[in-house]
Amino acid sequence: MVPGRYSKMKPQAVYDIELVSSTQSIKHEFWPLDAIDPDQAKFPCCLVWTPLPVVSWLAPFIGHVGICREDGATLDFAGSNFVNTNDFAFGSVARYHQLDREKCCFPTSLAAHKCNQGYKHSQYGTAITWDDGLQSSTRYFEHKSYNLFTCNSHSFVANCLNRLCYNGSMSWNMINVAALILFKGHWVNGMSIVRSFLPFILVGCLGIAMVGWPFLIGLPSLFLLLVGWFVMGTYCIKSLLEF
Repeated sequence: MVPGRYSKMKPQAVYDIELVSSTQSIKHEFWPLDAIDPDQAKFPCCLVWTPLPVVSWLAPFIGHVGICREDGATLDFAGSNFVNTNDFAFGSVARYHQLDREKCCFPTSLAAHKCNQGYKHSQYGTAITWDDGLQSSTRYFEHKSYNLFTCNSHSFVANCLNRLCYNGSMSWNMINVAALILFKGHWVNGMSIVRSFLPFILVGCLGIAMVGWPFLIGLPSLFLLLVGWFVMGTYCIKSLLEF
């Protein structure tokens, strides 16, 4: 190789390496999120929950969930072929839990996965940003039929988290999504607690007054049946539920 030609190529190679490094750095930087603002119904990168009519009156820990974009707008699977945007179904948010985008995997190529499930993640469907992952799941669920027992709002949120490979996991399902918001969720205010549990208390008092103490046996039995169904569908008959 001619010495003069090498001296011209070397700076160009260094420049290319620095450019690639700079581009990769930019792609993995996150723009700052706005503060959570319940008054404006803005919950950036949060899981959100609200009680369901009738169902939550009998089992107050079961409700409707959604996930929020980076701008705080809520997305929730509210009916067949329909994902609600910025209009949370069944009432305002009662509980929320903010997720950490640093725990997501946003690969720019198959070799750029930071999770340990690169091939499986690529097959399932990846995302390059938080909102991109949510948008992909939204398009997928716009062709799904809603069913409270097999394909509901928890299914949609689980699909989003699997697409983001949140916390390095692609095993998100109805059960662990519900557990995450149940054990780590924050109440929006005192009124949220009241509207979540007051109907259950009233139904319990009315049931005891009309039926007697056997009602207190029937109510937990119903709750256990519901939980048993979702546990069986999630871990035993995996093709039964959608997520």
